[in-house]
Amino acid sequence: MTNAPATTSLFEPFELGPLHLPNRLVMAPLTRNRAGSDGVPGPLMATYYAQRASAGLIIAEATTPNAVGQTFPDIPAIHRPAHVAGWRQVTDAVHAAGGRMFLQLQHGGRVGHPDNSGLTPVAPSPVALPDTIHTPAGRRPSVVPREMTAGDIRSTIADFAQAARNAVAAGFAGVEVHAANGLLLHQFIARNTNRRTDAYGGSVANRIRFAAETTRAVAEAIGAERVGLRISPANTVNGIDEGDTDRIYPALLDAVGDLGLAYLHVEFADPGDPLYRRIRAGWSGVLMANPDLRRFRTLPADGGRGAGERLLASGADLVSLGRAFIANPDLVGRLRARAPLNPLREQYSMYVGGATGYTDYPALTAPAAPADHRALSLTAGCSTT
Repeated sequence: MTNAPATTSLFEPFELGPLHLPNRLVMAPLTRNRAGSDGVPGPLMATYYAQRASAGLIIAEATTPNAVGQTFPDIPAIHRPAHVAGWRQVTDAVHAAGGRMFLQLQHGGRVGHPDNSGLTPVAPSPVALPDTIHTPAGRRPSVVPREMTAGDIRSTIADFAQAARNAVAAGFAGVEVHAANGLLLHQFIARNTNRRTDAYGGSVANRIRFAAETTRAVAEAIGAERVGLRISPANTVNGIDEGDTDRIYPALLDAVGDLGLAYLHVEFADPGDPLYRRIRAGWSGVLMANPDLRRFRTLPADGGRGAGERLLASGADLVSLGRAFIANPDLVGRLRARAPLNPLREQYSMYVGGATGYTDYPALTAPAAPADHRALSLTAGCSTT
């Protein structure tokens, strides 16, 4: 089932294909809105990720493979030479600090706005997001997306493949295809956002087709050993109603199971959930599990260590944590030593830009942070646990 002996330790090394990970703790992809308005990563992002290089693996934040896929302001991209050059600064800094990185590829689909991208969002069907959208001018009503044509589907798959090539050129060890959280691939998968009657809609086999073909194209572009796939079964964020979750994910995993992917990343994993256990039993490759910590308003006292160890004991190979890495650049060392954790700061600092709440969280050897920062949870759907 896995390529390593069963273990309950997060601090043992792991061989992820050709990549040696010094521990099994993964920094989950976390939207932080610190790129430029043109989607180009800057030096502040290089500092942020280099501070967290002790993670076994960093999965860099959701990054758009084309202009129309942009979700919110100041989201990074990977479809122009300037984007590649900006990300190269980040990967160089992480490599210099001894770290390893994948890049998450995300297309927002209907989760977008012309004020952000300059374009009308596209989606499997013309079904608007039932919420407002954050724009540079504040929250705006969502717009009805344009239904993707067969040509749009082909070109978008090609954009994902090219984005993966660009990521490798930028120094990433691989990419993660984002098929979760109510974004484009998830919109094709879900019954309420996919009302198509062609080969990409209707039956489960048709609704998973776009996600499977995108994953396959990315694997063919850069090698399957460099590609992960992220899913979030039954996640209702961004107005999603999958409809037949228990049938969707076994079918999707069957469709990509022959590729030899680097890993499958399951968001909000619970070892007591029958579907999660079915996924683990049916997936022959590496499984990365993101524990379901949504019941905690802020970080659990142990930063998620206990939940992570339970996932390892239930058969996961790697454990991804999000919020704990935001507040603790030296999270691996803190968890290993069972040291106190920095609390999360005000929610506005998660996404407003600048160093505050981003690169100014102290390590254990640095002066303590001010004690009056409030610890709040992240916005649902923008980050992970």
